[in-house]
Amino acid sequence: MKRIYRNIKWFAVAGMLFTTTSCLRDLEVQNTDDDARTEQTFFADPNSYKQFLAKIYGGLALTGQSAPTGGSDLDGLFDEGFSQYLRGYWQLQELTTDEALIAWNEGDDETIKDLNFNTWDANNKFSEAFFARVYYQISLVNEFLRETTEDKLNERGVSQGLKDQIKVFRAEARFLRAMSYYHIIDLFGNSIFFTEDMAIGKGIVPEVKTRAEVFQYIIDELEAIEKDILPAKSNEYGRVDRAALWMLQSKAYINAKVYTGQDKSQEAYDALMKVINSGYRVIDNRENLFLADNDVNGAQDEIIFPVRFDGVRTQTWGGMTFLIHASVFENEELAKSLGIDGKGWAGFRARREFIDLVGNDKRVSKVDDGSKLDINNYLTNKEGIKLTKFSNKTSKGGNGAHGTFPDTDFPMFRMADAYLMYAELAVVNGKGSVATALQYVNKLRSRAGEEELTSLNADVILAERAKELYWEGHRRQDLIRFGKYLSGYNWQWKGGVNTGVDLDEKRLLFAIPVNEMKSNSNLKQNPGY
Repeated sequence: MKRIYRNIKWFAVAGMLFTTTSCLRDLEVQNTDDDARTEQTFFADPNSYKQFLAKIYGGLALTGQSAPTGGSDLDGLFDEGFSQYLRGYWQLQELTTDEALIAWNEGDDETIKDLNFNTWDANNKFSEAFFARVYYQISLVNEFLRETTEDKLNERGVSQGLKDQIKVFRAEARFLRAMSYYHIIDLFGNSIFFTEDMAIGKGIVPEVKTRAEVFQYIIDELEAIEKDILPAKSNEYGRVDRAALWMLQSKAYINAKVYTGQDKSQEAYDALMKVINSGYRVIDNRENLFLADNDVNGAQDEIIFPVRFDGVRTQTWGGMTFLIHASVFENEELAKSLGIDGKGWAGFRARREFIDLVGNDKRVSKVDDGSKLDINNYLTNKEGIKLTKFSNKTSKGGNGAHGTFPDTDFPMFRMADAYLMYAELAVVNGKGSVATALQYVNKLRSRAGEEELTSLNADVILAERAKELYWEGHRRQDLIRFGKYLSGYNWQWKGGVNTGVDLDEKRLLFAIPVNEMKSNSNLKQNPGY
């Protein structure tokens, strides 16, 4: 962890903030000499607190203060695109499953094949980039909380009205930190752990907590901040409200048996019912969820928490730029239909087993380019069915603001997922009503023009999750929770073998990056690596 600290431009934070009056589309990077602004002068501006919060939110989408080709916040570690939060999270959750395989294997991209093949080790640059990015986010939150204590605010003569706003900002920042810790324990298990109350600096080695301990910390944090988070649907779009908090609670609880060995399905159900009754809803037009204007076209009624992107102000080679461009294979016509320039990046395809699973379900958008179903040579672009999902087109048929960098927001949490989680809890865990679960699943199917089902079982629910939520960063976690990741279900190139093989138990987690092992004597490598 000292390695990450060394690369954070600490109170150069002021030079990395967004000038904004909201955490919405008007995020702009303010490039300022790191030495020209001090803590005192920065916080003299009452707007600085929201700017700092915007930096934390923006860290889910951006990588530095000189987008899109400037240096990353993780100075000297990774290039701008590889170190983007959403891109890193998506690759670890999707490329390691049947939903996606990416055909890049040259130069800086060479270790991506180990995600495709489930053969990664502690030197994988993509898992290391995400590991570093998450802890950078956590460090930003810690610094924000240190600078917004009651004593600090009193020293600066902050008004009571602004203090009340900052109390909400602090709760939102703590939510974002809890979400980052959730991502860490899901992917890496045990966690380097530090909060605003812990000392930082040269010679200080952060402690390490077990997966179960950090899980409990996440739950405790969410309970502690709930009263300070604004009620559901009362915050600015793109910022956290209580429905997002309940959704994160339910996501953590539904995976608790994987993380801690303890069944928390009742707690998951209780939190999920709050989400379902929060005022968010499943919208009628599903396509609107994945378009460039999904912040205003009605999709915001279903999207509970998005990662925001803007073609002008959040330019990055990661995030939605990556997800849309890499789904297009040298196809100028398809690129144009998705509102992007060029011919695409010739990136990811789905494996045969996923295509067999989803069949002709209308929710899964296949590209008819004559490609073969089987992937015998994973570097051959004409092998493997291509899919699309996200688009830089608007609901009115126009294009986003920029042909390269989409306006499309990524739905981190949405109500359709809550419906499917309810179905899982009812059918697999015996919580809730199976009849209601069937209604929820059929509502999603009917919206897409699919025939209604008459019954549900665990396999059907897992398949419905794949059809509804593909490429939204759920698949690896779902397969693990349903007991289908290591064995019982194989896909092409699973384990590095064309026909697919069972995986060793160590593949339930990623290896702790070797460079972080060298930097923190408290870290122990995950078993098997």
